[in-house]
Amino acid sequence: MTLAPGLRSQLLIMVERSDTAEKIGSGDVPVLATPRLLALAEMTTVAAVRPHLAPGETSVGTKVELAHLAASPLGTHVEISAELTEVDGRRLVFAFEARDKHAVVGRGTIERVVVDRAKFLDRASR
Repeated sequence: MTLAPGLRSQLLIMVERSDTAEKIGSGDVPVLATPRLLALAEMTTVAAVRPHLAPGETSVGTKVELAHLAASPLGTHVEISAELTEVDGRRLVFAFEARDKHAVVGRGTIERVVVDRAKFLDRASR
């Protein structure tokens, strides 16, 4: 594992019906759902670290802080960017931000831990 602060990743999506609070059940409006925003931010952090992990390693989410600041209606393009800001052994801390063409729609931090995939799954199944 060779991870260092400054590592970045980005993801661009267009809000579709399947991304909305109405569809996910976290609300009844056709805008980007907060749980979906979080999932997209986590996907961005996973993509950032994946190429840097040793065979058999993966990362798992352990802590999240998210502020959903503005609504993104259907058809809105939202770019999610994540930057690795801290590495403490196997613990990784990312800052992320989601923007549309007008404003920041969300931001926060995601903490992940690098684990051995097989050992993790073995412990989880007990």
